[in-house]
Amino acid sequence: MRVYTSTEKRDVKKVPFLELFENRLQGIVSSGSDIERVYVSYFEVGSLDYCCSTNNNRPCGGLRGAPCGHLEALLSEAVIQFGFDAVGRFLRIDTTQVDSIHKILASAGNNTGLYAGEIFSRFLDDLELLELPSSDMPLTTMMWFNG
Repeated sequence: MRVYTSTEKRDVKKVPFLELFENRLQGIVSSGSDIERVYVSYFEVGSLDYCCSTNNNRPCGGLRGAPCGHLEALLSEAVIQFGFDAVGRFLRIDTTQVDSIHKILASAGNNTGLYAGEIFSRFLDDLELLELPSSDMPLTTMMWFNG
């Protein structure tokens, strides 16, 4: 397992949830115009295929044959959190050829149209953990770490 350290402070109001999980760079991106709407966005490892939809599984209106602004924000925040090289390695991008976020976006694959409600579910689980009272006892969801 590889642990990444943050290179800069992220804007959690813009991208409150972000993870390199299984075969996706995925996360939740705030709407910017509607406080009650968030976008579930992801890039797939290798192909750089992508999708962006609302938390109600409606397609993002900014997807017009290329990644939208939410996907750009997701990628930008990933680079801030993990560093460009780590994100490039995870997505299997040759960072000697592709050396900027804009070049990654330009080489992105296709819109999968496969909405990923499980990403929103993982975000809600993450929020639930933040609401737990402080304790030195292991979290029930992490009991398997406890020997």
